[in-house]
Amino acid sequence: MIFGKPDRVPLFEEGIRDEVLDAWYSQGLKRGDNLADLFIYDRREEIEPDLNPMPYPRRWPASIEELPRLKKRLKLDDPRRIPDNWGSLLRASNDRDMPLFLRVNRGFFLSMGVAGWDRFNQVMGLLIDDPDFVRASMTLQGDFAAKIAEKILSDIRVDGAIFSEPIGGNHGPLISPHMYESFVLESYQPLFEVLRRFDVQTIILRTYANARVLLPAAVKAGFNCLWAHECSMPAMDYRIIRSEFGRDLRLIGGIDTNVLRQSKNAIHCELEEKVPGLLDFGGYVPLANSRVREEIPFENYVYYRRHLEKIVLEHNQ
Repeated sequence: MIFGKPDRVPLFEEGIRDEVLDAWYSQGLKRGDNLADLFIYDRREEIEPDLNPMPYPRRWPASIEELPRLKKRLKLDDPRRIPDNWGSLLRASNDRDMPLFLRVNRGFFLSMGVAGWDRFNQVMGLLIDDPDFVRASMTLQGDFAAKIAEKILSDIRVDGAIFSEPIGGNHGPLISPHMYESFVLESYQPLFEVLRRFDVQTIILRTYANARVLLPAAVKAGFNCLWAHECSMPAMDYRIIRSEFGRDLRLIGGIDTNVLRQSKNAIHCELEEKVPGLLDFGGYVPLANSRVREEIPFENYVYYRRHLEKIVLEHNQ
């Protein structure tokens, strides 16, 4: 991520769920086999504090007058905020041999309490009808997240911070770039300040679907790494993004998972056309760009991982 010369880049795993393994057992994977014994899987871990109001509101605020009620539920010292494995993370922090990330924000819609259509519809209306409330609510959540991050970073060093941003679909984000900059990125500034103070050098925007038009404002605000999920559309092609942003934006992912449903030749072309050039430039970790699902044949997954390993291992030779 600092454009250095490692022995090789990491080969992260995708997070294969049980239902995928169940499908693969009928396709050649032996029960009891560990995928980590079949492929090179470099470990990584993510610290995920609970940023939800506690107790979770049955009705989220819809006016500035209601925000004190939300603030009372954002208690910094609630022990449920910190993950259950906190003790083991602390004990292993000084001699760990894997990257450790801290999830610091859940993104605009989750921060506004969107969990279904009714609240989504309400929030979209509030963006127009009461922008001061939306800005105040996001500021409240951003300040709280910054305090949680500061508390964690006072005890442990991390290699990167992850902002999750499920904000759109294949057509693009559900709010305009101007709104994103005004309501969302402004609320992230306290978090950016904490991350800079604790020398967290890789600040990751983990997007979903087509977030392309948001990237210029995101980079300007302080993000220096993109980890895009569920993004097979041309607008999110990492080669194009790299040509525009250069070293200002590191990259994780970028391999179209849809190709894994196709032929081995299609997988070969996808890897050969994208990965070597991005590796040559640096600041890139190759990985499938969405969750591996059960309709992907085990034979295709094996070919994908084996060929990706071959490209990575040969890169610095």
